[in-house]
Amino acid sequence: MAYRNLPAGVQDLLPRECRMLAVVKERLAKKFDLCGFQQVLSGALEYYDTFSQISNPIAQERMFKLTDSDGKLLVLRPDATLAISRIAATKLQSPRARLCYFADKYDAENGGGISSREIYQAGVECLGEEGALSDAQAIAFAVECVRETGIRGFIVDIGHVGYFKGLLEECGLSEEEAERVRRCINAKDGWNAERALRKAGAGEKTVNAVLALPALFGGAEVLDKAQSLTENACARQAVAHLKRVNDILVRMGYEKEISYDLGTVKRLSYYSGVVFSGLVKELGAPVFSGGRYDRLADDFGKHIPAVGFAIGLKRVLIALERQGSLPEEPLLDGVIFCEEGAEEIGYSAFMQMTGEGKRVRFCSEYGAQAQEGCAARYLATKKGLKKL
Repeated sequence: MAYRNLPAGVQDLLPRECRMLAVVKERLAKKFDLCGFQQVLSGALEYYDTFSQISNPIAQERMFKLTDSDGKLLVLRPDATLAISRIAATKLQSPRARLCYFADKYDAENGGGISSREIYQAGVECLGEEGALSDAQAIAFAVECVRETGIRGFIVDIGHVGYFKGLLEECGLSEEEAERVRRCINAKDGWNAERALRKAGAGEKTVNAVLALPALFGGAEVLDKAQSLTENACARQAVAHLKRVNDILVRMGYEKEISYDLGTVKRLSYYSGVVFSGLVKELGAPVFSGGRYDRLADDFGKHIPAVGFAIGLKRVLIALERQGSLPEEPLLDGVIFCEEGAEEIGYSAFMQMTGEGKRVRFCSEYGAQAQEGCAARYLATKKGLKKL
């Protein structure tokens, strides 16, 4: 029956999965705290206009919408970073802050599989920070956070939206046309990208440079190749910035974890500089993604440069499972059974053990199922507690 099922793109988490998720969250929360990040949580319900009437709007078909009691249109949180930008611009006294969060975001378009419609994320936002060092620190911290979850063998793909913007600067493309070309490049659809560029009157060198984007991936040597393809100042500045970021990351010891991909171009109106994604071969999709978004807070009344990233926690669990690295299910320290009339003794022992920080189950019935996953078993009798 339909009422027993869930909508496409959402799923229940059973006890073992919840326990694994709690372990991963605990590891990340400790990492965030040790590195000076302060936790915030935005409201799960926001006004529709907050995300639709801004210069970086969320497409209306991506938002879950509902009506408030006063008739105003609400949405379930469609983007955590925009919500943090709103908080930073309207409620924080200082424009400089390092914030972290654990929150769901909701994407009405995702239809299932690894692309969930309910996306549980851990994220960090470095607000009020600019420059190559800030970008390199964000990438390095993303690497350390993923390591903390237990995932191994991942790579961080790094790009810069300024390179693509620079290539298109002299073409006279409208925002809509530039976005169409961007989607073609991301889809490796060179034919339609070339068609759009030539229709806009792009020169031969620009067309060749844009069509070369999907092949611009690999080590730091890609940056020299990218620079040789254009004389555009914006594009060359983007490459120069990536070279500075690369130099810092290499000196910090992350050379083996990073690669460059100028052919994966994220939303041009949203991102303003460096972009990056963490890829795990067992997953086939990014386990984290982020970048620089200096203009997101502008719509909420303040200009606050920022860089950050979000980790998909359910994707982390999938990657850990496929790598055979899921955290082990910890045994209960004990389970206490009671004889009739000994409930007070059994419950007193239960309260004492849990007060000491032990994980204990208090059971009404003595059975094999109640004994599963425990290190010790106790029986409460009228004479006291004895270990079985």
